Amino acid sequence: MNLAPRASTGRSGRLAAVLAALSLTAGLQLGLADDASAAVTAGPVFNDPTGTVAEQRAIRTLLLDYIGQSESGSSIKASVFHLWDEGLAQALADARARGVDVQLMLDESDVSDNDDDPSYPVLAAALGTDLTQDSFVGLCPVNRSCLGQPALGASINHNKFWLFSQVDGASNVVVQTSSNMTPSSYSRFWNDAYVLPGNTAIYTAYSDYFAELAGQDWANWRYTSTTSSPYKVYFFPRPANDPAPGDTVTAVLDNVTCTYTESGATKHTKVRVGMFKLTRLAVAQKLVALQKAGCEVDIVYSQTDSGSSSGTWETLHASGGPALRCYNWDDDGNSNTASRIIHSKYLLIEGKYDGTASQKVLWTGSHNYSGPALTKNDEALLKVDSNADHDAYVTVFDATKAAAVPGTADSTNACKGISGTPED
Repeated sequence: MNLAPRASTGRSGRLAAVLAALSLTAGLQLGLADDASAAVTAGPVFNDPTGTVAEQRAIRTLLLDYIGQSESGSSIKASVFHLWDEGLAQALADARARGVDVQLMLDESDVSDNDDDPSYPVLAAALGTDLTQDSFVGLCPVNRSCLGQPALGASINHNKFWLFSQVDGASNVVVQTSSNMTPSSYSRFWNDAYVLPGNTAIYTAYSDYFAELAGQDWANWRYTSTTSSPYKVYFFPRPANDPAPGDTVTAVLDNVTCTYTESGATKHTKVRVGMFKLTRLAVAQKLVALQKAGCEVDIVYSQTDSGSSSGTWETLHASGGPALRCYNWDDDGNSNTASRIIHSKYLLIEGKYDGTASQKVLWTGSHNYSGPALTKNDEALLKVDSNADHDAYVTVFDATKAAAVPGTADSTNACKGISGTPED
């Protein structure tokens, strides 16, 4: 499929203006130069796949900076779906050489899907593959996540988080991102990351989860979450036979009040979703229900599923449903290369949430709104209760929506999930 952008004489100028405004957003870090040294501050980081090389690589540059600043005696832990970036792999090898403990857990397809990439050999040579040592690179089982139940079928370690014990005077630094470490993730996919330093409870929760991934004891794994205001983190999988079964995302959406009165005025809660894959029917149905209940629901997505009345594409497009734009554009006409997509997985709520008005809350991480992301895959989802961070995400959401192709003309095989989208 080769879709050309819709004609719009003012579109490029408007998009440029929106992206320029990002640099003025409180707490936002964007497009760091390759040799920049970033102070460790809490807040979001976004790449811009339509921008300069520095803007495309903003998340990569941030991680390289943190890796480079990690000192002897400190530790780096990361769980990543795919790491196909020799420069990043070498930076981790160099960190190990200067006395940093480096531990990585990757999906097995990191190797089998791209065995010509030199990153894994660099890591294996520098870190070793013995998961009992202070440094290692490990793989989950073939066609399985580290913690998914084998009886449930194929699954993946879809995580994308990084932990730094000490960076530039900051301790216990978490970087939760939607980005894999691959060329397409930088130059063709819209991604986000959230930097969270100094919160011992959240850092410890991530570190404990990492240990569970490395241990691969799926039989004793239980879905878990940890709260340390203004943050909460949820760790998956959450299978139906878990002691605490349920759908984390629909439970969040159940806390939304769509229409409410504040200071004598009727108001409507805004729900924005920026999502690579939206194929979980219960979530699609809930988003439609919120729109019909008076919420303003706005979605930018890259893939749904289709083919029957129970498909999420059909569900979302029913009369009275939310505003929808698809971003899944094969701009070079080459089916072997990745399309331009939104690869983020975030939810933004502005209005009345959990019984309280004037809330601005966001959720982000690796968790697509798909069935496997809930019940089978290794995933992490981070909640952030912050007006400034929420507004930074809204700015990027608006920019992504403006750039989306085919946009509202989304009756395409790619948007419906009929034709595949590379997930590197």
